[in-house]
Amino acid sequence: MAIVVNKPLPEFEANATGGIRVSNISHVGKTVVLYFYPKDNTPGCTTEAMQFRDKYKDFVKAGAHVFGVSRDNMRSHDEFKSKLELPFELIADTEEKMCHMFGVVKNKIMYGKKVKGIERSTFLIGPDGVLREEWRGLKVVGHVDDVLKAVKALKKANGKPAEKAPAAVVERSAGKVAEVTQ
Repeated sequence: MAIVVNKPLPEFEANATGGIRVSNISHVGKTVVLYFYPKDNTPGCTTEAMQFRDKYKDFVKAGAHVFGVSRDNMRSHDEFKSKLELPFELIADTEEKMCHMFGVVKNKIMYGKKVKGIERSTFLIGPDGVLREEWRGLKVVGHVDDVLKAVKALKKANGKPAEKAPAAVVERSAGKVAEVTQ
């Protein structure tokens, strides 16, 4: 099922670094930013991750959780996260379920060959689980600032401070404990 702006997200579930399971309902009550990127440790993806890292406190202050999503495996994500000191989790979509659901898998030409790749895209999900905004086919420069402005505008429109989100629930995954807002 495809996603549509101003509609609730379809059901999905994915593993993220830190032993966290992310789903369409795991963060109800919080704004979520999902940014899809092609590959860990590539120049553009590294720059984008660092820009989200550098603005992370502003996203948290505005009441948003940030997640990076790519087809890389958990080991690659753990190394990338550690190397860049990312304060947010990365979702390993190795089976491309989320990538297809969000429609970010595209045919690209690389070194003269047609390959399947991820189109850099970001999605803003409101506290009600509804997709509020999407950015597709992005250039890295300036994008994180645009997303942060949209998060702040959504917070203002909802009129709720981040602290008013529902109580957290503890979810266990792979022997680790993670806090998931419901």
